Amino acid sequence: MAASNRSVGRSALQLTHPNAAGIDIGSASHYVAVPPDRDDEPVREFASFTGDLLRLADWLAACGVDTVAMESTGVYWIPLFELLSTRGFTVLLVNARHVKDVSGRKSDVLDCQWLQQLMSYGLLRGAFRPDEQVCVLRALARQRHSLLRTQSRCVQHMQKALVQMNIQLANVIADVAGASGQAILRAIVAGERDPLMLATLKNSRVRASGEDIARSLRGNWRDEHLFALRQALDAFDFCGQQLQRDDEIEAQLDKLHITRGEPERGKKRSKARNAPKFDLRTRLFQMCGVDLTRIDGLDVTTALVVASETGTDMSKFPSDKRFASWMGLCPGTKSTGGKVMSGRTRPTANRAAQALRLAAAALRTNQSALGAYYRRLCARIDKAKAVTAAAHKLARLIYSLLSKGQEYTDQGQAYYEERYRQRVLHNLQRKAQRLGMSLVPVTPDSATA
Repeated sequence: MAASNRSVGRSALQLTHPNAAGIDIGSASHYVAVPPDRDDEPVREFASFTGDLLRLADWLAACGVDTVAMESTGVYWIPLFELLSTRGFTVLLVNARHVKDVSGRKSDVLDCQWLQQLMSYGLLRGAFRPDEQVCVLRALARQRHSLLRTQSRCVQHMQKALVQMNIQLANVIADVAGASGQAILRAIVAGERDPLMLATLKNSRVRASGEDIARSLRGNWRDEHLFALRQALDAFDFCGQQLQRDDEIEAQLDKLHITRGEPERGKKRSKARNAPKFDLRTRLFQMCGVDLTRIDGLDVTTALVVASETGTDMSKFPSDKRFASWMGLCPGTKSTGGKVMSGRTRPTANRAAQALRLAAAALRTNQSALGAYYRRLCARIDKAKAVTAAAHKLARLIYSLLSKGQEYTDQGQAYYEERYRQRVLHNLQRKAQRLGMSLVPVTPDSATA
């Protein structure tokens, strides 16, 4: 009986992609499998050189392949993916976790055959990849983010050199990369050693007194640590020069525009410290058709990250839930026997999700409906979960704006608090009715009596 059931289950599988091929991507070579009836040698190995990739594409075309599923780690898949896409193939980069979850043959040589078989039965789904022009913007935005991370490491190297010389400047100035810190550091590199003279370079907005700054600038000026400080400062300046070259990002945003209008000049927004020098907010509005920065917590740099990672075409996500799931911000669904075992979100390295988490954490002091929502979450659950839940809400708002083309309007903190009060009151009334009781509002006179 069990055998017959298994046979019925197997017979229910139907070929949905009869012309599918599977490719196991490697750094030096790629293993490719086509349907067994298409070639006397259905599994072949191709080197990763450009000439071999061209021969691979010609062989797939000669075998009548129209759909290709590939599995890869790192970035080794990108050249072949782009080549096959330009040749007209439907290319899917599948998740290695999904392939592993389907039990079956698994070895280095047979990986490509297993991918081809799973794809032919429609058991695999491709990873999300935005349009070609959005991919260009994404690469530029990621490169800029990489420069910012390199520059932040240079600041850490400066602080390390200062600590080794017992220059405790970081204890009296919040940011050594700011105007006051940079002025003092450049004077030190130029040869100034007098603490009182260095303390006079502080900005008037620095709260620390000149005496405290002078005390922090007394140390041992060892040559090797000064050399390290000079090197870190030169690297910091080089990254800063590279970050000034934002022409490519501006030109790519101009190619993606769908409108020539400008966003409404509403409430005053603080300028992001690491934002490009051009009018990024207007460029993003012209690309998206809506102003994402009207959502509280989202500045122009966060909006750039989200727009470059996801694009503006939300039709690729059936719903806002799928959009949040792709980001890894939705609650987990680990359950058994009808009981939820864990609602923990899955670990992900999604850059858009990371940017939204930072934006959610910035809602702590925001006087808006979203700020009130985040603070109420922090009162109920721990901060990490509150940040993820607030980021999840931001993701759904972004999906709504991009899919419907409607601007976001903040209802205000008072509106949110009143809605919360109405929800609590409604739940209390339901509980009272269930217990055969009723709620009676307390008047001011009765309360004083």
